[in-house]
Amino acid sequence: MAIEIDFSEKVAFVTGGARGVGRGISERFLEAGAEVVICGRSEPETLPEAGGRAAVFTAADVRDPDQVEAAVGFARERFGRLDVLVNNAGGSPFAEAASASPRFSEKIVQLNLLGPLHFCQAANRVMQEQPEGGAIVNIASVSGVRPSPGTAAYGAAKAGLLSLTQTLAIEWAPRVRVNAVTAGMIKTEQAHLHYGDDAAQARVAATVPLERLGEPRDVGDVCVWLASPLSSYVTGANVLMHGGGERPAFLSAVTGD
Repeated sequence: MAIEIDFSEKVAFVTGGARGVGRGISERFLEAGAEVVICGRSEPETLPEAGGRAAVFTAADVRDPDQVEAAVGFARERFGRLDVLVNNAGGSPFAEAASASPRFSEKIVQLNLLGPLHFCQAANRVMQEQPEGGAIVNIASVSGVRPSPGTAAYGAAKAGLLSLTQTLAIEWAPRVRVNAVTAGMIKTEQAHLHYGDDAAQARVAATVPLERLGEPRDVGDVCVWLASPLSSYVTGANVLMHGGGERPAFLSAVTGD
């Protein structure tokens, strides 16, 4: 018997789902048959499309608890249910820890930790009332499990998101499952800002055991699996999706490469 993941008649909410990793996640859920709601501070020029349908957009700043509550309410009113939440919105510009302002650090933590917490709370209130419950997937980062020079507050927030995931998985079981995806280096439309031009990205990819940068759809695949019945006994987990990690620096020092 073939193994299939079918999200027909299911509703998935992807924060920051219009571009980059979020767009890849949105498209994979659409391909799996789900109705997809995305949010952002401003409406995108194009919406994710797949499977003959497009995602539905609602405006929301994930750092504002009232807007978060309204966004989840929109999804529930529009479709009558909420089965999956993917907390994808996040990020940080480069800023050295010694000179980062208190306001800057607060905003980064709000975006990458408190925003997901507020979305989790709002989604959980809906999911706990549903006989089938629901699934939450928090998009973390390798910056949360290794040093994150230049993005210290971001790395700390992502580390906090992993802790939050484990705690919510215990508090909200058995009806709601909560998991995390620790994403590695992903090739998005803004990859050049982090990894340089094509030649530089090729050099970066060579440091990864799988010899490539991840794609947004790779993250989407893991999210779809974590939200599906195929992972029904998985909660409180952190899926490392980083191509095997990064080549240890000491190996290059030993070999002289």
